[in-house]
Amino acid sequence: MFFIPGILIAAFLSLLLIVKKNKSRADKILILWLILISVSQIFNYLNIKKITYQYPDWLGVDFGMPILIGVFLFFYVREITGTPLNNIWEIALHALPTILIYIQAIPFYGLSGVEKVCVYENEGVGYEWFVVINNLTIAISGLGYAIWSIILINKYRIEIRDNFSNTDRKELQWLWILSFGLATIWVFSAFFDNHIIYSIVTVFVLSIGIFGINRLNIFNSNLKPETIKTKSVSPKTNNDNSNSLKKSVVREKYAKSGLNESLASEIYANLNKVMNDKAFYENENLTLVELSKELQIHPNHLSQVINEMEGKNFYNYINAFRIEKFIEIASLPENKKYTMIALAYECGFSSKSTFNKHFKLYTGTTPTEYFRV
Repeated sequence: MFFIPGILIAAFLSLLLIVKKNKSRADKILILWLILISVSQIFNYLNIKKITYQYPDWLGVDFGMPILIGVFLFFYVREITGTPLNNIWEIALHALPTILIYIQAIPFYGLSGVEKVCVYENEGVGYEWFVVINNLTIAISGLGYAIWSIILINKYRIEIRDNFSNTDRKELQWLWILSFGLATIWVFSAFFDNHIIYSIVTVFVLSIGIFGINRLNIFNSNLKPETIKTKSVSPKTNNDNSNSLKKSVVREKYAKSGLNESLASEIYANLNKVMNDKAFYENENLTLVELSKELQIHPNHLSQVINEMEGKNFYNYINAFRIEKFIEIASLPENKKYTMIALAYECGFSSKSTFNKHFKLYTGTTPTEYFRV
């Protein structure tokens, strides 16, 4: 059967992670997640082949495992996005549905081996209420945690655009796809038989291994805004480029930040001077924290100033400078011998796709069309 490779793949990937050196908490969660999927698939296989009927004491051991698969996805997403669960009671709360399922199954566990086999062979006769509750809990929990994970990933994407000038390999597209894939599995389970579902799970497990082992953590102790000391800046002139509607929305967001309009104007003037004089945007890995250190201000204040004055997040703000620089150097006759992407790299872009996206956003056309005019 096709889902047997899923069992082997999950077990093999678990082993790879177990022997991996310097494992992070995310790695450990991933190990447990893969082991759980593998064990759950083993029980599914043994039940379909009726091998467990020969060992009836094992019947029902897997009742709560499908619920935990969704829970571990959520735990893994929390860890990868920099919002780990550290409160033991909060973790226990997420395990509560699984615990309740096993508590409700106590009458079944009290049956003799022959009686357990009879219940399985007759598709839950006498325990219809438990089958309904269990199936609903699995479906609602699985779909709910998948959707919750997608929401967290989308929130994370907004956060990295406020902190990084380059989001290549940071936006967790793979993890979003995995979350969406798991949600799809729960939906499909209501319409397709187990053989098809197990085949989909095999592909899902393989995707977890390929992308999960190579995942990229970007929020760490070096990026914590609290480590930056604030310092006042010398007065400069204000140059407000944002429209009034955007400014009012952003100012409402930062109403309690403590940054007044006068200081914001000073920071903005200094920011533009530093960007033009030192061309920090040419550093493809420039972060909000690094730029705030140069200005000797708090990263939150810098983010607020960019939002208010430019109507942009940090990501779009820096890439606008890169596009302006690209247009400047690409227009020079002596640079015609270079490819556009080579010049884009010189300006701080790290990939062709990111460059093309921001060029179209900034100019409304493609680079080729722009220089053809």
